[in-house]
Amino acid sequence: MQIQDLPYPDPGVPDARSGPRFLWWLGRNQLGGQLRALAWGLLHFCSVSALPFCVGVAVQAVVDRSGTRLALSGGLLVLVCAGNALGDTFLHRAAVTNWITAAARVQQLLARKTAQLGSALTRRVAAGEVVAVSTGDVEKIGWFVEAVSRFTAAAVTVVLVCVALLVYQPALGVVVAVGLPALALAVLPLLPRATRRADVQREKAGRATELASDTVAGLRVLRGIGGEELFLDRYRRASQEVRQAAVHSARMWSLISAVQVLLPGLLLIAVVWYGVHLAREGRITVGELVTVYSSVMVLTYPLRHFEEIAMAYSFSRPSAKRAARVLSLERTAPRGEPRRAEDDAPAPDLPGPVDRRAAASLPSGDLYDPATGLLVPAGVLTAVVCGDPDAAGRLAERLGGHPEEPGPSVLLGGAPLDELPLGRARTVVLVQDKDPVLLSGSLRELLDVPASGDVTADAALAAARCGDVLTALAQASSAAEDPMDVRITERGRSLSGGQRQRLALARSLVTDPEVLVLDEPTSAVDSHTEARIAEGLKGLRSGRTTVVLTSSPLLLDRADRVVLVHEGAVAAVGTHRELVRAEPRYRSVVTRETDQERATAAGTPVENGEGSLRDALGQLEIEETA
Repeated sequence: MQIQDLPYPDPGVPDARSGPRFLWWLGRNQLGGQLRALAWGLLHFCSVSALPFCVGVAVQAVVDRSGTRLALSGGLLVLVCAGNALGDTFLHRAAVTNWITAAARVQQLLARKTAQLGSALTRRVAAGEVVAVSTGDVEKIGWFVEAVSRFTAAAVTVVLVCVALLVYQPALGVVVAVGLPALALAVLPLLPRATRRADVQREKAGRATELASDTVAGLRVLRGIGGEELFLDRYRRASQEVRQAAVHSARMWSLISAVQVLLPGLLLIAVVWYGVHLAREGRITVGELVTVYSSVMVLTYPLRHFEEIAMAYSFSRPSAKRAARVLSLERTAPRGEPRRAEDDAPAPDLPGPVDRRAAASLPSGDLYDPATGLLVPAGVLTAVVCGDPDAAGRLAERLGGHPEEPGPSVLLGGAPLDELPLGRARTVVLVQDKDPVLLSGSLRELLDVPASGDVTADAALAAARCGDVLTALAQASSAAEDPMDVRITERGRSLSGGQRQRLALARSLVTDPEVLVLDEPTSAVDSHTEARIAEGLKGLRSGRTTVVLTSSPLLLDRADRVVLVHEGAVAAVGTHRELVRAEPRYRSVVTRETDQERATAAGTPVENGEGSLRDALGQLEIEETA
């Protein structure tokens, strides 16, 4: 895989049982790139290590006054320098390719897992942790994958040089062959402590990232309640803890670096002292002494990669552990059955109209939830009142198929949605939760989603009553002639809550799915706008199945059918006006009626409670007249 070929057609199925297993899986899946980097690394390190031999031959040729050997050493030196330059260039190219492609593979896996889990992901893993994994942790993992090939080449080179010195000059070669492995293994006792300190640093950095992400996401609310300084103080404390942990970790790595400098120096001293002693006795020549000394000095370069691989593993292991934890999350299989690979196939990510002929095999008809007994007839606008927002959210997720919690599958036209691959289930049933996310980009890009083609962007924006949003966007950017080209900031933070909610509704309407499930789509808008949205929604979705989970009387009054779900089961079915008069439990949710007011409605006078129900019914008459 080359950088220009990214993204991967299929990033594969990762081994997410643990961090080390995930790193091993990444390495195996990039075996070709690792072998290329290893080959170029061997050429580079062997060329560097051959330089002392060439110098030693040249020195001995000068001592012996041999012009032939001096010319030979010069030619060898040219070849070695060329191999060094060539190997270093392509080693860097291959290693960086391994880094980028490994990081890209991990990011694709994380993106696919996010698409599979949907809103269930942030309920099981903090959003800040997902951000930390997909940014900083990906870089650490890529660093380790890239460093493995360089370390392997360095280790092989050290072994080859030790063997060559034993053959070339056994007396000094023994000292080097014993000393070099000792240098490589000397830092091993320090690595566990360095790894633990790196783990603490990564954990504290992850918590600080989560806190920063949550603070930025809730900045508008924090300003409203005056809580900015409180959260800033929390982030300052978290930041200082990260700094202290980083200094604590850096001290250990500084000690390891010092050991890596001190021990090679001691080995050089030992080699020079013993080599001079052998030269005085006439057991070695000056050229051989220069060769062995230079070899030991040059080998400190590949030995540095032993420190790098230790550092890369120490930093990447907690990162890989966090990535594996996210990638190991699975949606709960229905009825306790094991999940199939095709169940988690991501939904198609292709903008433009959906081919109706391709969608002909998808189920259609009435939507039925066996868990609650909810029946949504095809082609009508059905409103569902739960009373409990969390229960409404769980019901919306269940209606979309492949819910997080196990249970009987929702049926669409008698076909279980859980038996459809996840991508196909999301094609036929679209669920918009109560907190939809707007990605950064222009409004045109926001509405460029997989769609049927039957609903235009203008029609969807009009139904969602986004006229004032378009006006505000046009006023905010004088450079863009068309409001559709105005850029929206990340998560739509430059917009109000009601504006974000209406744009998200327009995006869902453009998609025009067979079944549209909306969870509190108008909770952040005023009553006048809400009434107009209810009219637009009913008109645009005429003849299409639409489910709205809400407790707003304005939406409920315009629904074709209203269902009350109480304590996990359908308790009443009718129109809004029928239920508000005949069903006390429904009335208590929709009109916020208290126990005292229910007692009044039942004929038992309660002080200060009379008239509330009468006022609510009178309001219905006013709305009907209007």
